[in-house]
Amino acid sequence: MTDSKKSYVVVTPVKNEGVNLPDLIQSMASQTLKPVLWVIVDDGSTDSTPEIIREAEGKYNWIRSIRVESDKRDLGLHLAGIVREGFNVAITYCERNGIKYSYIGNLDGDLTLEHTFYENIIKEFEKDPELGVASGGTQHIIGDRIIYARVEEDEPSGGHMLIRRECYDECGGIPLSYSWDSVIKAKARLRGWKTRRFEENIATEARDVGSAEGHWGGFFHYGKSEHYLCYNPIHVLIKGMKYMLRKPYHKGIAYLIGYLSSTVRREKQIEDEEVRKYFWNKWKSIYKRRLFGMRY
Repeated sequence: MTDSKKSYVVVTPVKNEGVNLPDLIQSMASQTLKPVLWVIVDDGSTDSTPEIIREAEGKYNWIRSIRVESDKRDLGLHLAGIVREGFNVAITYCERNGIKYSYIGNLDGDLTLEHTFYENIIKEFEKDPELGVASGGTQHIIGDRIIYARVEEDEPSGGHMLIRRECYDECGGIPLSYSWDSVIKAKARLRGWKTRRFEENIATEARDVGSAEGHWGGFFHYGKSEHYLCYNPIHVLIKGMKYMLRKPYHKGIAYLIGYLSSTVRREKQIEDEEVRKYFWNKWKSIYKRRLFGMRY
């Protein structure tokens, strides 16, 4: 019987992941510490995904699924709504069935995990009661190459993020926002929680970040998302220039055009004032830390 202090719930949104989902299911079934509940949200898949999910539900009693009829593949507000629906279903199911858990997390459908992934992440939570949000490190399979993601240590990956239940509750759950994972990390920090990624615990992604839409489309969307979150133009310009220094160079241009197009059109931005202020001033905190070693 799983210790409730170590127990966790996972939500996975999927759309047409028939190629990747079997590997993810196998890696979850191989975890040394399995979830008490795994909710897979099928976002209107038209490939073999529904059959794969049904087979997994019949094989493992800790897997449940819901299906949302949709013809969209939208990495913005639609995705946030799908994720929030999955989290709400998972929480309600646990309440109705008396299932106790201490952590809840998102898991992308194109990943595979090392078999000790969740056991090791939860050990990190147990070491530090102030740790609110955590993930492992990410490597991407691109053709015949494996590329390791280089990310700041306090920026957990949204694709395999685990959140302490108390932190999740204090942050008000999944926000209906572009880059919902960035928003919940911001809210966690504003409430005094630590956020960390533990690189030695590897999640392998079968496609590069944003490649479902291509590099151009992915980084264009990324720029639009950062306008929505109210990123400071100084921060965006610096990031765009950095992207243009690494192949493929055009991703920086796509990122800047995405941000500028949303700015010129005066597209809607997040209404949460504390989140707006956080992202507007984030660049100051980052560069103070890099220049002077100051934490935020």
